[in-house]
Amino acid sequence: MTLPALFSCRKYLDIVPDNVATIDYAFRLRSTAERYLFTCYNYMPALGNFDGNPGNASGDEYWLPVVNNSNAWQIARGFQNIVNSYMNYWQGNNGGKDLFEGIRQCNIFLDNVGRVPDMTETERNRWIAEARFLKAYYHFWLFQMYGPIPVIRTNIPVGASPEEVYPPREPVDTCVNYIVEQLDLAAKDLPEKIENEVSELGRVTKAIALTIKAQVLVVAASPLFNGNPDHAGFKGPDGTLLFANSQSQEKWVRAAKACKEAITLCESLGHKLYTFNPQFFQYDISDTTRVQLSIRNAVTEKWNPEVIWGNTNSLAQSIQAAATPRGLDPSKVANSATVGNIAPPLKIAEMFYSNHGVPITEDKTYDYSGRFKLRSGTRAYRYYLQEGYQTVAMHFDREPRFYADLGFDGGIWYGQGLFNDKANLFFVSSKKGQPASAQNQSSYSVTGYWPKKLVNFNNVIGDGTTYTIQSYPWPILRLANLYLLYAEAQNEAEGPSADVYRYLNLIRERAGIPSVEESWTNYSRNPAKFTTKDGLREIIQRERLIEMAFEGQRYWDLRRWKKAAEEMNKPITGWDLAQEDAPAYYREKVIYNQTFTTRDYLWPIPESELLSNKKINQNPGW
Repeated sequence: MTLPALFSCRKYLDIVPDNVATIDYAFRLRSTAERYLFTCYNYMPALGNFDGNPGNASGDEYWLPVVNNSNAWQIARGFQNIVNSYMNYWQGNNGGKDLFEGIRQCNIFLDNVGRVPDMTETERNRWIAEARFLKAYYHFWLFQMYGPIPVIRTNIPVGASPEEVYPPREPVDTCVNYIVEQLDLAAKDLPEKIENEVSELGRVTKAIALTIKAQVLVVAASPLFNGNPDHAGFKGPDGTLLFANSQSQEKWVRAAKACKEAITLCESLGHKLYTFNPQFFQYDISDTTRVQLSIRNAVTEKWNPEVIWGNTNSLAQSIQAAATPRGLDPSKVANSATVGNIAPPLKIAEMFYSNHGVPITEDKTYDYSGRFKLRSGTRAYRYYLQEGYQTVAMHFDREPRFYADLGFDGGIWYGQGLFNDKANLFFVSSKKGQPASAQNQSSYSVTGYWPKKLVNFNNVIGDGTTYTIQSYPWPILRLANLYLLYAEAQNEAEGPSADVYRYLNLIRERAGIPSVEESWTNYSRNPAKFTTKDGLREIIQRERLIEMAFEGQRYWDLRRWKKAAEEMNKPITGWDLAQEDAPAYYREKVIYNQTFTTRDYLWPIPESELLSNKKINQNPGW
């Protein structure tokens, strides 16, 4: 039985016979106890589902047609509230899962797995480690949303006093230390890698535990949680100070050490940055296309060596249809299986580097002021842009990740059913009346861009309305993410170094751009930027936003860096979709004036929770 089947939506408790005590039944046999363990996995956020991943639509990386009712998108539009909270992971409604219930199930498992008779101690210890990991992971998810949270070390016993039933929130550092402690305990008994891949892929390993630990410590060391003056003096009802008043440099040192430990283990197990190998591909492709496939497949090729943790409980299926524009194949314009309605704003398209590996606002050879001028695709750009097609200048001379990650008017869309160097080069056409334009109120891009990065190039556009999607487990963790976390933490801990440059440059090399040192020295208006801690911080953050684009990371990163108020108060813009000709279409149009205030850095605790639990108070500003 494969893990996706084990992780079905049906809860374990549904199968208990009448008149049998639930807990006694669950732990009387190895087989039933294992099913209870898999129930603990069921509370994992459905990150491969666009609407189930708050990192997708809660921020500014995507925008949607106005008829869309995504819960996370209501947060992006400024409609979050305390009465009927969106993406409520505290109680489990409006798009969120009840993670405190998930923690409770993990505690039940930990309390009872010791009495399962027919299993070895080695296996029992592994299961305990898995439950500990999940318990820590759920605490972390709550922490990064709500800040200081109650730490549920054990379940409340039956017959507990009212005083015991409602736990208080605990300080940031206490929350982090508890999460890390549980991850360390789990790592001791988790397997380094999955040996029985047929039945166990997706279950947690030591590599996953150490990488999540690294992520937790980087988040904890970041400005949102490390001496944040906005929350200085914030206390619980009992007077407990919930945020430390001063910034701690040691937190970055601790985070860098954890990142390096995770990297060392992952690389020893064979994890490496993915590169597409043409010798195993039956069709000839250009070097340009090979680089793009290396970038895309790092996300979409299931179980490739870069993936540290793939979420088999959340396959990337519907999100691919939402990321694919309609009408890629002109002979199948009626294809209604491609929804094509998740749209990166224009500022995301501008975020990617020039072909020299620096921001287009910094590249001294790039005509940034003329980026909206019109140009026609030439033979030299044939793998990026449709030859002879008129598009905007900012679509020229960009880094390979720009073309691998984004679909846009006039841009080549590699794959989707035909595979040879000419026949497969479908391109997007999205002006009014063209195949990818607004054919109805919901199935189109409101900005004129699509996140091509998320779409498996082996998907097939068939006859009529068929679109065959090659799904993949959502990559919660991949090695590039870990490299960037280490580069960030090490720079904050000790400043620029050869080690920091090394990990940045490994990612840039795979992306087909020059090293940090070469790019800034030769092309930037600020050639010494990479030599200072502050300058390198800005470079690392930009590199991270580009490399991890569309993977549900930007929203969390902008928050922890305390840059959300800067970025998410910029207007959401796109092209003028109502126009048929290029000069009119390529005019920047404001779609929505997004707002973000200091209070939005922490999500509100649902009002009903505050009415029940008098030991906790609301987050500042709510």
